[in-house]
Amino acid sequence: MINRDIFEDLFVLELANNHWGDVDRGLRIVREFGTVARYNDARTAIKLQFRDVETFIHKDFWRREDIRYIKKTLDTKLTRDEFARLVEAIRRAGCVRMATPFDDKSVEVCMELGIEIIKVASSDVTDWPLLEKIAKTRKPVMVSTGGSSLREIDNMVTFFENRNVSLAINHCVSLYPAEDSELQLNQIDFLKARYPGHVIGLSTHEYHDWSSSMLIAYAKGARTFERHIDIRTDDKPFSPYCSTPEQIAVWIQAFKKARSMCGAPGTEKTMPTQKELDYLTSLVRGVYAKRDLPAGHALTADDYYLAIPLQKGQLSCRELLNDQVLSAPCAADAPLMVDMMDSLYNHDESLKRELYQRGF
Repeated sequence: MINRDIFEDLFVLELANNHWGDVDRGLRIVREFGTVARYNDARTAIKLQFRDVETFIHKDFWRREDIRYIKKTLDTKLTRDEFARLVEAIRRAGCVRMATPFDDKSVEVCMELGIEIIKVASSDVTDWPLLEKIAKTRKPVMVSTGGSSLREIDNMVTFFENRNVSLAINHCVSLYPAEDSELQLNQIDFLKARYPGHVIGLSTHEYHDWSSSMLIAYAKGARTFERHIDIRTDDKPFSPYCSTPEQIAVWIQAFKKARSMCGAPGTEKTMPTQKELDYLTSLVRGVYAKRDLPAGHALTADDYYLAIPLQKGQLSCRELLNDQVLSAPCAADAPLMVDMMDSLYNHDESLKRELYQRGF
């Protein structure tokens, strides 16, 4: 059974390698961002990255410090037990435990440590041995699509659908950082239309603004959101595409504002609020007699005019029908009241009550 609920309105905070191989630093990041999530009542996952470093990097390249990805992987290495401490801290912070495994052994670590959602990085959308290993866990999967072709995404989605694995698909531009003009948020529309059975999300790396992309993405239908996180300290660099706890708080508040402004899902007509109905009723014109009208008179267009305000119990332009018969007289310029009419509006107590509850 495909489970969409696990992804709905989920904030994914990507810790990545920002622990810098220091488990205490990682624990501090978890605590600070866990506090932000709890204070803002936001359903939040904190995501780690797992690599079996001894096999992930070929032994001939272990000392190649000129290759940035290899150097950072080695510099930020943690033991399994240290990762276990981070995962437990995430659980204790009330957050969803999530990880990106980059090799087969790391998928096994996900299972051993109780990871609840597995992430597939944009670079691994076509890593079929890894995808097969992930699918066999039966865990929900979130995948980013940065740099992927349509055929590659189609094949990946079909792969997980055929295995009945719950899947969320994130629009992502793999630029670190990304300029606002590079976000391509219309791709959310495309992904929603092409893969209607799945939650569509946004994995984003812009660095000027923590509100605008959220407001737009939510309005377009994105329902899971991912950003990289870090804390500022004197001893470590801070990447511009990362977000501080204060910025994540702004980001979550932007989500809440977007949800409030968008209202109910756009799959059906919403019912107007009483506040809206009362306002519109104040603009409706009431029916007023042009001259003295006797009881028994059948109304014609020459007998009345329309003007505001609409008064309580008065007929409005909405109920007006020619040839309605007066059961009581009405003076010139006086409102034509429901009690004066020989009609359903007068004889049906519920309709009559509604007319007396509206207006000035």
